[in-house]
Amino acid sequence: MLNEKVKLPDHYEIEAELREQLSGRPGHQRCVVGHDELLLILHEVPKAGVPEREAIFFWRRGDGRWLQPGGPGLDELCLLLERYAKAIDANEEILEVTESTEQVFEILRHAGPLARSTRNIVQALEQALAQEPDDKEVRASRDRARELERAAELLQSDARETLMFWQAEAAEAHTKSSERLGNILFKLNLVTGFFLPLVALGGLFGMNVDLPEFVQDKFWWIFFGGLIVGGLLLRYVSKGNK
Repeated sequence: MLNEKVKLPDHYEIEAELREQLSGRPGHQRCVVGHDELLLILHEVPKAGVPEREAIFFWRRGDGRWLQPGGPGLDELCLLLERYAKAIDANEEILEVTESTEQVFEILRHAGPLARSTRNIVQALEQALAQEPDDKEVRASRDRARELERAAELLQSDARETLMFWQAEAAEAHTKSSERLGNILFKLNLVTGFFLPLVALGGLFGMNVDLPEFVQDKFWWIFFGGLIVGGLLLRYVSKGNK
């Protein structure tokens, strides 16, 4: 029997019309409509990076009474929505204080399944309300699921914007570092261009060789000539770095 393949609570005695619509796997979140009964198939809170989903079944009998895995009523549906709320709040708290890109990425991995799952819960409850528009419990749960869907979408959006902001901030810091490095190289070029002629002249005059008489008589001319050459080089390098 198909019911033996899909693990339903032992106290669920669903009608044949519902059994025929079930396969060997629970499938996506939905409301299965039979002749006089409904079977609401929802998923437990998804985990990041885990594709498998744990199904939770809520059965509405032909007399209008709801049954849940633990017994009569829809209390476990409210508890399920609260677990979704806690998962969303926990990720939001981490996002507010974290400075780790890895943690934000993990939040994104979890926020996506949370957003999709809450969206599908809303659709499943809408399908149930289409059959029983006056069911106040289901309507209240539908409204709560809508709030959770919006919260999950905001969590996903905030995590994405956080990563984008950090990326822009890192790019700006890299640009500033490049500018600082360029300024340092520019100053080194200036110093090199200015002092290279003087160093060359100092080395020339410091050699233990007999210099020509025209050099010995015109020391200061050569010295100031070196300064002029250094200044010209300084000006040339300065124009080249603008």
